[in-house]
Amino acid sequence: MGMTNLNTQDLTARIKAEAKRIGFDLVGVTGPAPPSHLDVYHQWLAKGRYGSMSYLADERALKRRSDPLQILPECESILTVAVNYLPEDEQHAKDTPRVAAYARGDDYHDVLIERLERLTEFIATQMGESVPHRMYTDTGPLLERELAQRSGLGWIGKNTCLINPSHGSYFLLAELLLGVQLEPDAPFEEDRCGTCTRCIDACPTSCILPDRTLDARLCISYLTIEHKDSVPLELREKIGNWLFGCDICQQVCPWNRFSMPTKDPTFQTRSLLKPPDIEDLLNLAPGTWPKHLHGSPLLRPRRRGLVRNAAIVAGNQRIQAAVPRLIELLLHDQESLLRGHAAWALGQIGGTSALMALREAKETETDPIVLAEIEAAFIFL
Repeated sequence: MGMTNLNTQDLTARIKAEAKRIGFDLVGVTGPAPPSHLDVYHQWLAKGRYGSMSYLADERALKRRSDPLQILPECESILTVAVNYLPEDEQHAKDTPRVAAYARGDDYHDVLIERLERLTEFIATQMGESVPHRMYTDTGPLLERELAQRSGLGWIGKNTCLINPSHGSYFLLAELLLGVQLEPDAPFEEDRCGTCTRCIDACPTSCILPDRTLDARLCISYLTIEHKDSVPLELREKIGNWLFGCDICQQVCPWNRFSMPTKDPTFQTRSLLKPPDIEDLLNLAPGTWPKHLHGSPLLRPRRRGLVRNAAIVAGNQRIQAAVPRLIELLLHDQESLLRGHAAWALGQIGGTSALMALREAKETETDPIVLAEIEAAFIFL
């Protein structure tokens, strides 16, 4: 039965209430007007700061990013939602391998889209008919944080994260474009970062830029997740013990003193990551994954990316117990990328076993890039 007698205000209130019941922590509404910060995004692209994420510069995606009506011509409203992902057992130890808070539970792409689908069904029930819609979380051609700011959910901080004054920044965003008129929220106009530069000062690679963008090529999250190839030598030490992603710019943000851990079970830390075992990760065999990682964001960089990251952390943390597996990677792995990073890690850790393995690899290795890694490793021994 349709509920077409609902006015826009009542319909909006019902949808927001249902969104929170489903599990969204923040909900706001804006219209489908083109983004006002598109010029900043174009300048960011022109400077190549997107690294190897070429899909961001795709011509069709750019056209759609410039106007939500290119995505859904019938769009009248955009519902913007946010979910708190901060696990209850937030890791504070600085001497253990670390995984960004958002990635310790289930893959948010699956979780948020499933919730948006349920919300869309609710809206159809309220309207008495299906409503034209598109849903996205992170993967669509939208400037998500601008839409969230326009929807009143917070402001875009100097660390490029959306910050809510009552809840901080540990949020995942998603959007539902709708062919129905809803009551828009007032944009969040204030910039409450003020003169604070803690995030900029704390970033190990200085990737945060003055115009509230960042150079992805220097970002630890990009290097450990999106970047598929060798991590530049000058950046490996700066990755520290970050195995996957990075939270430093959020950890130092004063507004995150208001952040409260979520009770949502889908974002709680998996047992495999309490804390991650570098030796187990270095032992990942081609084509196999621990069952505890199924449905986890850690699958994104695949085996080569995750083992590469583990080798970097092992080297930075001087993990002696990792030496036997690093030697195995150096001498026998089929991936030249992993042989090279294993050589670097062995050079960092040092010791007789590492030195002997590097000498052996120098005599048997044929890949010039790996040979260069081996030669460089000797410098640290």
